[in-house]
Amino acid sequence: MRPVEIKEGIFWLGAVDWNRRDFHGYSKAHKGTTYNNFLIVDEKVTLIDTVAEEFWGTLQCNLAQVLGDRKIDYVVANHLEPDHSGCLAKVVEKYQPEKIYTSPMGQKAMKAHFKYTDWPVEVTPTGTELSIGKRTLSFLETRMLHWPDSMLTYCPEEKLVFTNDAFGQNWATSERWADQVDRYRLEELMANYYANIVLPYSPVVLKTLATIKEMGLEIETICPDHGLLFRGDDCAWAMEKYQAYAEQKPKNKAVIVYDTMWHSTEKMAEAMACGLADEGVSVRFMCMKNNHHSDVMAEVFDAAAVIVGSPTHNNGILPLMADMLTYMKGLRPQNKIGSAVGSFGWSGECVKILTQWLEDMNMEVVEGIKNQYIPDHEVFDKCYEQGKAIAAAIKAKL
Repeated sequence: MRPVEIKEGIFWLGAVDWNRRDFHGYSKAHKGTTYNNFLIVDEKVTLIDTVAEEFWGTLQCNLAQVLGDRKIDYVVANHLEPDHSGCLAKVVEKYQPEKIYTSPMGQKAMKAHFKYTDWPVEVTPTGTELSIGKRTLSFLETRMLHWPDSMLTYCPEEKLVFTNDAFGQNWATSERWADQVDRYRLEELMANYYANIVLPYSPVVLKTLATIKEMGLEIETICPDHGLLFRGDDCAWAMEKYQAYAEQKPKNKAVIVYDTMWHSTEKMAEAMACGLADEGVSVRFMCMKNNHHSDVMAEVFDAAAVIVGSPTHNNGILPLMADMLTYMKGLRPQNKIGSAVGSFGWSGECVKILTQWLEDMNMEVVEGIKNQYIPDHEVFDKCYEQGKAIAAAIKAKL
């Protein structure tokens, strides 16, 4: 895509990765993604972040269209992950910027990653201000939102903030603004991104939103490094969404995620789903053979209860459930009720193991159900009642 002037003298230069489906090696990007970076043409021409290395040609072309014969004076590196710094070394080599501004942790990451010895790097702790002509850039460290080096760059004259990964979505589009696309799909992809990328850092999100409020920053444009940009009233909308995401208030919803060998665990889980549904709880029923762990996590994110199921396999649980639970634990979901279900043949460790995972995630555990060999009507009745009991626990929690 060609450069887009988002404000007078400020350009979106990013690359649209239409074919990307694997995002960072662990989550799905079903709609592709974008690598947004920005150029401010002022007395000092300033580049905000870069793009993934394979889009170096796109970045050069876009820079040439805007810059003509002018050079890049300053580079701001809000985040050093390779999809945003992939072209940083090439930019430094080609344009020889006077300064590269980054956070204190960004400097450490930059040295470790690029092994530079002579780059003109300048550290910008929170509160640092930089005049680039008629505009000012000020910097706010957002350490662990979502990497140690993360920071925001704010331009008060434009009431515009560059947020790197915060407020992002994985969505390859020809549109650049949130008000140009379907709102339902935007919110779905924004929540999916939060659930898989930002969720563990929710306390930092809340702290950052509070800091922005305390500092009285006026924001009329939000420019994340992935997906659509926000302007006007959409800025308040996006920040309200992030406030709600970070607070992790559960909805009247349960996710049953399981794997099964000969369908006994699956049938027991179905009986639980019936009990939940009959009590008015919305249920997502997700077999790990058919669902990617990042899609499951997008559903777990706002659910009040998570029921995990697996038969016993080699004195453990099935591998796809071990993968799912490892992924889920790393994202540290909060405010969940948990329970387990599983069948077994000659040994029955599955429910004990699954329950331990739930306890390790600080979930409020409702005792699980296990059954040897093929479940009968009595077992199904027990599972159905278990679903109703979990529904009651959900209602008490909401």
